[in-house]
Amino acid sequence: MANSNRSTTPAQDVALLLIRLIIATIFLYHGSQKLFGAFGGPGLKGWHSYIVSMGMPMPWVSAILSACAEFFGGLIFLVGTGLRIIAIPLAINMMVATWVTHGHGFNVMNNGCEYPLCLLVIVVAMFLMGPGRFTLGALFRGIRPGNA
Repeated sequence: MANSNRSTTPAQDVALLLIRLIIATIFLYHGSQKLFGAFGGPGLKGWHSYIVSMGMPMPWVSAILSACAEFFGGLIFLVGTGLRIIAIPLAINMMVATWVTHGHGFNVMNNGCEYPLCLLVIVVAMFLMGPGRFTLGALFRGIRPGNA
């Protein structure tokens, strides 16, 4: 399912890069809150406690997998290479967030699902579209001995 995006225009590649950068920022932010307690987040122990309070199965496994999906998913969205692989666990993570954690209606002001649902749709769209031409892998492919 390799996509070199040779059919995309430069404007579309810039658009895909912009989407990747903001999604990377969001997932790095929330993932680092859950894994490391950064930005006032709960850290892994606090995230585990929250998952226990929701009655999720295998709370330590769920906490680690969801926090890692967000943090490492953010890193991969940032570089672009491997996006389609990480999009699968990120989409699953956002499905759980949409229907389990925030499944209390639509309005985000009432703990509704609109925010994680939006992230889910963007992750799925990026899976379908691919990362565009501006990826770390494309940069390395362009730097060959004799090309510099």
